Amino acid sequence: MTFPYFLTVAYAGAGFHGWQIQTSLRSGQGDLWQALRTFDPEAPMPQGTGRTDAGVHARAQGVLIHAARAWEPYRLLAALNAHLPKDIRVMGVQPAPEGFFPRQHAVAKRYVYRLGLGPAEDPLMAAFRWHLHQAAPLDLGAMEEAVGPLLGTHDFSSFRCVECAAKTPVRTLHGVQFVPVDGGVDLVFEGSSFLMHQVRIMAGTLVEVGKGRRRRDSLGAILAAKDRAGAGTTAPPWGLCLEKVWYEARWGGGGASPWGERD
Repeated sequence: MTFPYFLTVAYAGAGFHGWQIQTSLRSGQGDLWQALRTFDPEAPMPQGTGRTDAGVHARAQGVLIHAARAWEPYRLLAALNAHLPKDIRVMGVQPAPEGFFPRQHAVAKRYVYRLGLGPAEDPLMAAFRWHLHQAAPLDLGAMEEAVGPLLGTHDFSSFRCVECAAKTPVRTLHGVQFVPVDGGVDLVFEGSSFLMHQVRIMAGTLVEVGKGRRRRDSLGAILAAKDRAGAGTTAPPWGLCLEKVWYEARWGGGGASPWGERD
């Protein structure tokens, strides 16, 4: 008999080659499993909600573990964190119901891509946002206008890494918000799920619109072409963070998704 727990895990992505365990490279999944096995040697591999690319951060990676005994949640959190490096932390623990699997039961995600727009790169934020060196201000109005054709359910092949192994390129993008912050702007992407590099390619393409390198009305044609070559650059990983995941409400994993359970 094992005891399932749902963890909320945060990590600074610079030190990791993504979430998924690697043969010889450091990963979030690998670090967490190693920490768990220091006091639960037979524990199976932790299962995350989804992959993050090498260098991408997470504030809310949902993880299912199975422990050999029952734990008081905070004591399990403290035990895991005692064996984890400082750039990865368990932020929350709760018992998980039998049959819950984070990847299968996630219904929506929020990613934030952070852009630095100040006259010089802020050294305290350099690890967490993409600073744009520019002679002219970024046209945020053009970027906001450009995103319209991307909203809704579409084939996002044009915004998909060529190495993406997803069975279908069809995804639902619920919304994109532009949130001004001190020294920059946060691009908030909310959707049912995302393809490999999808958010980074959308962010890179929008930046090209903001710089005047693409027309603000061009994204519809890019989307319709279903050709990665037509979209913009892939924005660097360090500006991206997985901020929130919504799960099917029946599992009690947090608040209900604002967009419902399924597409």
